[in-house]
Amino acid sequence: MGVAHQPRQQERLTTREREHVLGERERVARLGRIRQFVFGSLDGLLVPLGVVSGVAGGTGSAKAVIVAGLAEAFAGALSMGVGEFLSGRAEAQVQQAEVDAEIAQMQERPEYELEELVVLLENDGVSPEDARVIAEHLSRNPAAFGKTMVEKELGLEISPETVHIGESLTMGLSYMGASIIPLVAYFFLPIENAFLVSLALTAITLAIIGLIRGNLARISLLKSALEVVVVGAVSGLGGYLLGTYLPKLFGY
Repeated sequence: MGVAHQPRQQERLTTREREHVLGERERVARLGRIRQFVFGSLDGLLVPLGVVSGVAGGTGSAKAVIVAGLAEAFAGALSMGVGEFLSGRAEAQVQQAEVDAEIAQMQERPEYELEELVVLLENDGVSPEDARVIAEHLSRNPAAFGKTMVEKELGLEISPETVHIGESLTMGLSYMGASIIPLVAYFFLPIENAFLVSLALTAITLAIIGLIRGNLARISLLKSALEVVVVGAVSGLGGYLLGTYLPKLFGY
C-alpha cells in the first residue's frame, strides 16, 4: 500500500525577505560602480605617474613636477567625471529610444510580439508548450509583457537611468584621490628620492586597488593585484623613459 504524499506547503517570504529580493537589483547596481572606481583610480594613478615621471626625468625640477601633476589631476578628474556623465547619459538616451520603439511595435502588432516572446522563452530552454502558456499569461498584463520583452529581446531595462550622478562622482573623485599618490613624494623629498618613493607608493596603491577588485569580483586576490601592479609599472617606466630621452631626440 503506497504512502500518500502530503501536498508541499507553499513557503511564503517574510517582509524582510521580500525587501531583500526587491533590493537585490539596486545592490548589484551599486557594486557595478566598481568599473568607475577601478577605471578612475587606475587612470588617476597611471596618467599622473606618467606625467610626473616624464617631467621629473626631463626637467629635474620638483616644482615643475608639482605644477604639472596638480594641473593634470584637476583637469583629468573634471574630464573623467564629465565624460562619464555625458557618455552614460548618451547611452541611456539611445537605449530609451530603442525601448520606446519596441513598446510602440508591441502596441501595433501584439500577436507578432507574443510569438517573438515564445521564441525567446524557447531559446532559454523552456518547452514550446510552457513558453506559449507563459507568453499568453504575460500578454494579459501590458506592463509585465512590455518589461519582459524589452529585457529579453533587447537586453535593456524598460526605463534606463539617464542621469548618472553617482557614477560620475565615483569616476571623478576616484581619479582625483588616486592622482595625489604619485605626486605627494615630490612635496617633501629631493627629486631623485621622490621618484623612487612615488613609484613605491603607486605600486602599493595599485596592489590595494587590485585587492579590492579581486575581492568584489571573487577572483584570485594575488592574480588581481599583480595584474594591476604590472600595468602600472609599465606605464610609469614608459613615462619616465619618454620624459628622459624624448627631449634629447629634439636636441633639448
